Amino acid sequence: MSDLQILLISIGAALIVVVLLYNGWQDWRARRSMRATEPEAAHDVLMQDRPDSVARREPGLWEAEPASAPAAVPADEAPEIDAACEAVIDIALAHPVAGELLAEAVHSVTRVGKKAVRVFAEREGGGHRSRVLADEAYVALQLVVVLANRSGPLTAIEWSNLWTLAQNLAERFDGQIEAPDQDVVLKKALELDAGCAAMDAQVGLILQLNQPQAAGAITEAAAGVGFVHTRGQWAWMAENGMPRFVLQIDQPGGEPAHRVDLILDVPNSIPDDQAFSRMVAVSRDLAQRLDAHVLDDQGRTFQDTSAPVIDKQISALYDQLDKAGFLAGTERTARVFS
Repeated sequence: MSDLQILLISIGAALIVVVLLYNGWQDWRARRSMRATEPEAAHDVLMQDRPDSVARREPGLWEAEPASAPAAVPADEAPEIDAACEAVIDIALAHPVAGELLAEAVHSVTRVGKKAVRVFAEREGGGHRSRVLADEAYVALQLVVVLANRSGPLTAIEWSNLWTLAQNLAERFDGQIEAPDQDVVLKKALELDAGCAAMDAQVGLILQLNQPQAAGAITEAAAGVGFVHTRGQWAWMAENGMPRFVLQIDQPGGEPAHRVDLILDVPNSIPDDQAFSRMVAVSRDLAQRLDAHVLDDQGRTFQDTSAPVIDKQISALYDQLDKAGFLAGTERTARVFS
């Protein structure tokens, strides 16, 4: 064997050793990051006082402006993370990163599986943002995922996907990850899902049309009785601009519709002692315009005398949601009941 062959073999062996050492270091770094945060103290995520988020201004369209907010502070200057309903992965950046570069990196981070993800950023010099601005620099990120929604509790796969997103960002910007233990996160998700499932309800009425009608004719009649087209749906609105109930047209394949549904989504509607009775009154008016019969959600002829009983049941559910910290119609509640 020539000296050249021996030299080439030695160089190849050295490169293999370097690769193995580097991979081992990367694995050690990842495991250290995942252990960085100790499990949080156990607490009941449902039975708590109503959170401050009911009064504060968070990103969203349904929340009112806070009366005492300092005028000089931007609306998204101090966003809050909902510890009872969300899990957080923190990324501390080694050096300040320009907002323009960071915004490009996180603009597609909105969901993992069927769970919504929010991105928060800490500015250089202090202050938090609920969105990254191009003309600022940032020293930390937080990826925040809802623990449960109507698709069920956060899964191991969804949490793993969020962790992968965090790792990619950390590697790109030389960041250090801190996150809670996966078992703790998934346990909280299961508890939240179980508690919220008992408070979730959607109540419906069916308008069975005597003759099939085009969607345009139905929406025209709906507008005539007070429905408003907003956020891609037809809704009957309350005085404060929140939806009380919505209209859905059963129109498979674009054919004329045979039925129209009115849906009262209890957690996502404004609390009202006569929530169902209001929907019944509107359904009667709309049914007359559309030449339709009003049925219950089981397809049986609806008797108006049952409306007060259903009103009481819905009112009790509103109270139950409120006591658990989920005031109906608020952004916090929508994150979980969506």
